[in-house]
Amino acid sequence: MSLWRVDLTRLPGPLGKIGEKELHLWLGAWLKDRAARALERSFDGTRHLLFALCDHYEPLHGKADMATGLERVARWRERYPVIARRFRDADGRPPRHSYFFPGEQYDPRFVEPLAEMTALGLAEVEVHLHHSGDTRETLRASLEQTLTDLERHGVVTKKDGKRAWAFIHGNWCLANARRDGRWCGVDDEIALLWELGCYCDLTFPSAPDQSQPGIVNRIYYPRGDVSRRRAYEDGEPVQVGTPRRDRLLLIEGPLGIALRPGSHLPRIESGALDYGDPPTEARLETWVDQGVGVGGRPEWVFVKVHTHGADEKNASVMLGQEIETFHEALGRRFNDGEKWKLHYVTAREMFNLARAAMDGKHGDPSSYFDYEIPKPERARR
Repeated sequence: MSLWRVDLTRLPGPLGKIGEKELHLWLGAWLKDRAARALERSFDGTRHLLFALCDHYEPLHGKADMATGLERVARWRERYPVIARRFRDADGRPPRHSYFFPGEQYDPRFVEPLAEMTALGLAEVEVHLHHSGDTRETLRASLEQTLTDLERHGVVTKKDGKRAWAFIHGNWCLANARRDGRWCGVDDEIALLWELGCYCDLTFPSAPDQSQPGIVNRIYYPRGDVSRRRAYEDGEPVQVGTPRRDRLLLIEGPLGIALRPGSHLPRIESGALDYGDPPTEARLETWVDQGVGVGGRPEWVFVKVHTHGADEKNASVMLGQEIETFHEALGRRFNDGEKWKLHYVTAREMFNLARAAMDGKHGDPSSYFDYEIPKPERARR
């Protein structure tokens, strides 16, 4: 039986505790990965930290009314450029925020401020969607409507005249991931996303959610029949020389076990930034240590973290002193110009760098930010 079908939450004792955090889905894979990495040879030379912050950006989060949603967006439009202006990476670029906007919450007043920040070189906008009980046909209609709405603002990229976009699934439920079938309904969602122009999924990690795959800290292609439920459970990690596959690429963020701040107790570290778990230098070290990247290119280290930044409590972290302190630590620790160079990237740029690495590109990654998928129209104005 597939591990994801096993529900341990009703069992007594330690098994029940493991089930509450869904550790049985991924902990074994993580331990195996750590053992393998311990045997790897260290890299001598300059390493490049590719840092992407992906925001599940939901103005109406928590069933907020329209006035609250507009206030949330206005706060980001006013405050984020001020913060970003203070910091620069090795390429002289400011932090770049990837807003994954939920199609079901579309209002032009929500998206236009994000498009304006895209034009300033501070952001890009991608697709997020919460849905439940869908069929392939109803999901297709929702995604196409979302893309049509976003196109009005010039934030949807096109490659060879066709839409090209990245995706994060609402409630983590990619490819009908839940045992009870809620929050999706479409087993072959991965295949449908590809048909509609999605080139990359960045949903994971989702631990401790039951959607978490048994593959951790990897950039990979789903292997085999992508029309099956949870097709992401079987994957081909990419490496230098891996050819392009006729399916979307999955880029995972860091996932591991770390110590709680100021404690000797373990915790799940999944790269989620919020008011209860703000970004810190210690967390940053853990993210980098997971070594997410393309096999054979160890000097390019991919760190993708996520937040739900529209909510007021989380915005107080993402637009306040804690994020400024974090960016200071990021530059101090990983942008000395010799051991490390820091590169702020969007989700699109991170995908392009993965493709470039697969094609054998090396050296400074800044030459490959637009390697395969071009900038959206609004970023070119």
